[in-house]
Amino acid sequence: MSPQDHFAAALRDTSRPIPPGLKTWNGSDPAQRFAVHRNNVRVALVDALAGTFPVTRCLVGDDFFRAMAAVYATQHLPRSRVVALYGDTLPEFIDAFEPAATLPWLGDVARLEHARVQACHAADAEPVLARHVSQALALGEALADVRLGLHPSVRLLRSAHAVATVWAAHQTEDGEPEPFDPDGPEDVLVVRPSLDVQVLRLPPGAAAFLAAAGQGSPFGDAAAAALADAPAFDLPTTLGLLLVQGVITDLILPEETP
Repeated sequence: MSPQDHFAAALRDTSRPIPPGLKTWNGSDPAQRFAVHRNNVRVALVDALAGTFPVTRCLVGDDFFRAMAAVYATQHLPRSRVVALYGDTLPEFIDAFEPAATLPWLGDVARLEHARVQACHAADAEPVLARHVSQALALGEALADVRLGLHPSVRLLRSAHAVATVWAAHQTEDGEPEPFDPDGPEDVLVVRPSLDVQVLRLPPGAAAFLAAAGQGSPFGDAAAAALADAPAFDLPTTLGLLLVQGVITDLILPEETP
């Protein structure tokens, strides 16, 4: 382990001894000075998580969230220079965090909140032009071979719980959450077609359609996957939603497919 790794590990884990060879300019105790840095790092990471996961924090209360986040921060250091992206593995941590077991949907709420951050920082892209849509629709049976380009900000969350409902209940002007029922599955689309990040509850089959299209499946195969997932899948309604929300940024016609 390099000296830098020793230093980082000691900052994160208070049970470790301070790195060897530390000296202070005024001869004071290096352990006390290092403890200040440890505390600053922990507080900064917990504050970052609190800012990224406000609904998750509200659901459990500030004290519980900060205690949970402090445990997480001792085990997971940031992997990106963008502090706002810190906490990408917090949802999985919450899933396994026994004190939060009474809220089985808490991890998915955190997933939704982190997806919003990812969408916010994603690249920009222009939605597909209306003339391109008309051109694709005019293909007839060949439409099945068209592939869709999706906005870089698109994030999908398929949850066994009503996570979009829970999140929406906390988006009030006065900060007081509305009553909500977390029961029931929800498929959620997170996208930032322009300035604002949108959180949209998807109709049946739409998430399966988007997931297949996002993996490069042609239009026909994506529609088949959606119907297999939900026999009530409504293709026109889903396409209308995706076009209005700026989710589709490209239509790759069969002759353009590599």
